Amino acid sequence: MNLPSALAYQNGVKRKVRTKKKKGTITANVVGTKYEIVRTVIGEMAFLKTRDEDETANFIWNDSAVQHEKIAELRNYQRINHFPGMGEICRKDCLARNMGKMIKNQPQEYNFSPKTWIFPAEYTQFQNYVKELRRKRKQKTFIVKPANGAMGHGISLIRNCEKLPAQDHFIVQEYLDKPFLMEGYKFDLRIYILVTSCDPLRIFLYNDGLVRMGTEKYHAPNESNLNQLYMHLTNYSVNKHNENFERDETADKGSKRSIGWFTEFLRTNDYDVAKFWGDVSELVVKTLIVAEPHVLHAYRMCRPGQPPGSDSVCFEVLGFDIILDRKLKPWLLEINRAPSFGTDQKIDYDVKKGVLLNALKLLNIRASDKKRNLAQQKAEAQRRLYGQGSMKKLSAGSSEWEKQRHTLERRKEELKERLVQVRKQISREEHEKRHLGNYRRIYPPDDKLLLEKYESLLSAAFETFLAGRAASLQKEMNNPLKRMKEEDILDLLEQCELDDEKLMGKSARQRGSKTLTSMPESAHVPRRQKDFSSSSSSCNNSSSSASENDDDDEQKDDFRQTKTVSYSLGESKHKSSERSNGSGNVFITNQPGPLRCPIFAGHSALFPPFFFFFFCTGVCYTRESLLNLRTKEEEAELTQQTLATLSEMRIRFPGRSEEEAEMILDEILDNWKYHKPKVASYWLVKLDSTKQRKVVDIVRTNLRSVLQRVWREPDVESLHLYRLFNRIFNRLLWSHGQGLWNCFSNSGSSWESSFGRSSEVVTVQELQCCRRVVQLCKDCLLVVYKFVQDSRGSLTGLIWSFGRYTPTVQCAEVWE
Repeated sequence: MNLPSALAYQNGVKRKVRTKKKKGTITANVVGTKYEIVRTVIGEMAFLKTRDEDETANFIWNDSAVQHEKIAELRNYQRINHFPGMGEICRKDCLARNMGKMIKNQPQEYNFSPKTWIFPAEYTQFQNYVKELRRKRKQKTFIVKPANGAMGHGISLIRNCEKLPAQDHFIVQEYLDKPFLMEGYKFDLRIYILVTSCDPLRIFLYNDGLVRMGTEKYHAPNESNLNQLYMHLTNYSVNKHNENFERDETADKGSKRSIGWFTEFLRTNDYDVAKFWGDVSELVVKTLIVAEPHVLHAYRMCRPGQPPGSDSVCFEVLGFDIILDRKLKPWLLEINRAPSFGTDQKIDYDVKKGVLLNALKLLNIRASDKKRNLAQQKAEAQRRLYGQGSMKKLSAGSSEWEKQRHTLERRKEELKERLVQVRKQISREEHEKRHLGNYRRIYPPDDKLLLEKYESLLSAAFETFLAGRAASLQKEMNNPLKRMKEEDILDLLEQCELDDEKLMGKSARQRGSKTLTSMPESAHVPRRQKDFSSSSSSCNNSSSSASENDDDDEQKDDFRQTKTVSYSLGESKHKSSERSNGSGNVFITNQPGPLRCPIFAGHSALFPPFFFFFFCTGVCYTRESLLNLRTKEEEAELTQQTLATLSEMRIRFPGRSEEEAEMILDEILDNWKYHKPKVASYWLVKLDSTKQRKVVDIVRTNLRSVLQRVWREPDVESLHLYRLFNRIFNRLLWSHGQGLWNCFSNSGSSWESSFGRSSEVVTVQELQCCRRVVQLCKDCLLVVYKFVQDSRGSLTGLIWSFGRYTPTVQCAEVWE
């Protein structure tokens, strides 16, 4: 007899033998669900179902929303299927209220939600709208829904609006009376959406779903058919009770069909399927952008100690109900945070099993997470106990050296934290690409322009819903480090180490450069170079000295010497022909042609609306796309063309000719001793990091346009030259703009020193392009500084010069 059996029958009473949990097992608590398909999926994923009272499981599923307290109590290795705050778009009244605010803010983008009124608060507005319709002799049908209803309960259609009670809680929507029909029936789409994280936001759309059809032929609403809900409502819970409801085991027949079949139906009938799915994706992302401020704020309140970018303990599978009008435009009906996972038919089983199975694979729940989390908690407790890793606070009598060291240490910690986040993000994206299954990621999108639009809407949503609150979230949204890649952060970290060594008086690595915390003292007046190829000679002596320190490494030495060679391209200063500009725009221009490219979309809050760049290459290029692979000779030729284009670009002062602008810049540099402290105060003190970045973005945005035109490449992010430019911009903004300021003197850090330490090959032409970019940034700063200085003295003249730009004074005040 084996021992466990003997113990089990001790004293004649049979006892349960508790089986020991295997190591490396992922546990799941599914006591909160009534759907068998959830248990089937966790079985296929080899998760071990735990006891009902076990709250330490890796995976927890609840059909209904969970309390904030429960989310706050979760360990970092756990995952639960609801976000706090998601009710802001999942309750019908909350969705209507929040969408209404965004419609006022962004009416062109949020035009996919029917007009909605929340009773009783908006009863008067609704009655006024009805009176206006009556005055125009129009009559519309409205649909009445309970504020927090579900499954079609309590829904009715009305045309006689006087009968609506004024004190009841419900919502009233305009009824879409011209829907897209299929075989004469009205239908809607159930789209399944997976949100894996809110910090940062990550959204996935499942490529299949359900088409839910009405069970009576559709006719436009009139007094005689308003009560025929089987015609006007598409809810499955309503139509399944009709005798005409067709249950079919195939995906292309019956009253419930698959979206996969519907997509093929559209393609067969020559509809634009790509546009259709693009519209649906935009609708989903824009709706979740409305929820993001609420969800992120609630999540941070529940998880206050969790660093940004760490694995989310929450995820959510949402059911978006979308209806199409006769032009195939999608309209949002409602969002379900607890979509039904019942499997009455085979099509339900196939679609919903795929939704759950692919979602669990994307979540990347690992058995080692629990052990790793416990080890992290233990290490954190030891750090708190022994005071390790915590930065010392500065005392009131700290010396200037101690303050500089403390600032440097803080910056290093911030960069290291961001580097950890970026690497986690890279690892997460690699896992997602391997385990997408039938999902596709719709946020963040791969399209850079679309991403910029979404980020602009996200910023507008934070300003709309968290105005005056959650200042840390607003500040984090504008953090320049969020946009940096791994190599950029490593570059800045290396600079921190070099600065630290210089501050400590070490001489082992003299190739680096020191971060200045005060205005550099220049022994001579810097003159703006006539020849752009040597315009930053005052900034590259660090790079030159770097190549002299490593004589033992012949290959590196030759490489650095190659990059510090300066080639003369002629002594001519490209003077532009005198060209009056009555509209008062700041331009980067060149002589040959009139091609124009305004660049301030989305920046009107920080810049005067009359700052633009005009440029043209003087060369005619075709718009045909190039092959991704180019020969070295082709790249050298394109780099040379870019250099020629950059050499012809100029900054022009508002309301002045190009010649006058050149004279203004020369005057500033001729009297540099007078202007130097004023420019330093404006750039290093008055402008915060966000506005400093906007100044540099003036040049950056134009460079994107130049590269797109010269290289005939819409996605310039992949170009080696553009990556070099980005490194320069990051270096110029280094230490709160100290990098750009150092370029006005012989002392301080040099942006070229980063190339001297890198193993990346930079050709002479590329280095000359970079020098020209730096010169444009310097000129741009001086123009902005001079404009603000002049406008402060005579605002009335400014308004007269730019009278058609109404926010001029306000923008000038922002600059000041």
